[in-house]
Amino acid sequence: MSAQGNDETTVTLPVMSQTRAPAGDLVVPAAVVAGPVREHLLYEMVKSQLASRRAGTSAAKTRHFVSGGGKKPWRQKGTGRARAGSTRSPLWRGGAVIFPPHPRDHSYRLPRSARHAALRAVLAARHADGKLLVLDALTLPEAKTKRMLECLDGLGLEGSTLVVLGTPDEAVRRAARNLPRVKVLVADGLNVYDVLGHVNLVLTRDAMEHLVARLAGKAHHDAQGGPQGDTQDHAQDDTKAGE
Repeated sequence: MSAQGNDETTVTLPVMSQTRAPAGDLVVPAAVVAGPVREHLLYEMVKSQLASRRAGTSAAKTRHFVSGGGKKPWRQKGTGRARAGSTRSPLWRGGAVIFPPHPRDHSYRLPRSARHAALRAVLAARHADGKLLVLDALTLPEAKTKRMLECLDGLGLEGSTLVVLGTPDEAVRRAARNLPRVKVLVADGLNVYDVLGHVNLVLTRDAMEHLVARLAGKAHHDAQGGPQGDTQDHAQDDTKAGE
């Protein structure tokens, strides 16, 4: 899938057409697609993304919110039974819950440098497995599922596939939406969870160039011992959680 370029800090990726015919080469920094695969960082990134997807709506009532139980069921002494002050005690059937869950936000964000490093690591993992394919362009004559299947067959891809475009393409999106093992994203929305969830990763040249511009500078900055993250970065939405 790849060969080393003239410089050890770059990697030359072959670019294919939609029929898998050679369509040139693309030289990218090695830090983007050939860096170390840090599995624990990938785990932390996936955990963060899944936490952000949680609805956080689970709830139960404490004794302050359960209706009824205002009257003492029997007098304190003389009955031979255990003392009780309310029928809504957590010890009683139909009573309240001790320390119940309340609606809350489960989401949290890793530092920006960690998010970028995780995305570089997952790209490196797919590149090392030979499952990263760069296309010169991806276009379909019509927004039909069979056209997308013909395209994937022409590329010789087997298994689930994540297609990453440089810019939104409505025809490609509509052609792939009925295929349960195919997902289409734009480069801005590429994330670790979706890459790990698909066997093949297909990027257009524009998408790869966008990722290089987004990740290469950060890799150099981290290597020089720059700040480990910007916790004030809240401008990105959850669709960019893999950034």
